[in-house]
Amino acid sequence: MILFPAIDLKGGQCVRLKLGDMQQATVYNTDPAAQARSFEDQGFEWLHVVDLDGAFAGHSANGDAVEAILKATDNPVQLGGGIRTLDHIEAWLSRGLRRVILGTVAVRNPALVIEACRKFPGHVAVGIDAKGGKVAVEGWAEASELGIIELARKFEGAGVAAIIYTDIDRDGILAGINWTSTLELADAVSIPVIASGGLASLDDVRRMLEPDARKLEGVISGRALYDGRIDPKEALALIKATRAKETA
Repeated sequence: MILFPAIDLKGGQCVRLKLGDMQQATVYNTDPAAQARSFEDQGFEWLHVVDLDGAFAGHSANGDAVEAILKATDNPVQLGGGIRTLDHIEAWLSRGLRRVILGTVAVRNPALVIEACRKFPGHVAVGIDAKGGKVAVEGWAEASELGIIELARKFEGAGVAAIIYTDIDRDGILAGINWTSTLELADAVSIPVIASGGLASLDDVRRMLEPDARKLEGVISGRALYDGRIDPKEALALIKATRAKETA
């Protein structure tokens, strides 16, 4: 189980949105590289990065900030937002990114995702962002008619490294993870699932360590870490203790 700290980039700064609304952005750090180093120093093992401007624009918009992050941390980094072509995927992986996250293109062109998994095994994740139970695309600005599980099943057996599932209706408002739909998705596919959207407290961290949730690869946290609602030391100690019990 991995707790992924999140850096969401807007205008080169670390921000958090409320309910996916770009007009409701709170700036938490003007130096993304420093934030990445801070998360590593706190003991986190991975970093989750989203190019928010890129997600809306359909191409990378915070490339300089992402490159600064990659230089600042030794932790593996996964990046989503505006990655829509095989060339774009290859370019980011060649710069040291561990995983690309494909969202809109997974809906628009699932064959590209399957081809990317073949060319870059272990380095491609799929981002499924849902609003009202339906998949949203283009930086959450547009709704599709696809169901969450329907989309996820398109990639069974393709070699997708993980599915990052975000409940937009909970994102950035500290309402708690939507455990019901997250665990339903994890039960429906063999691809590892990472939960996102609404992680609010240490109680959510404890919940993800319950037996039925251990099928998840991890959970992403943003605002709760930035606001101090989750103490990194305590959260990571809980996870470490659970891992120790499982390997004992």
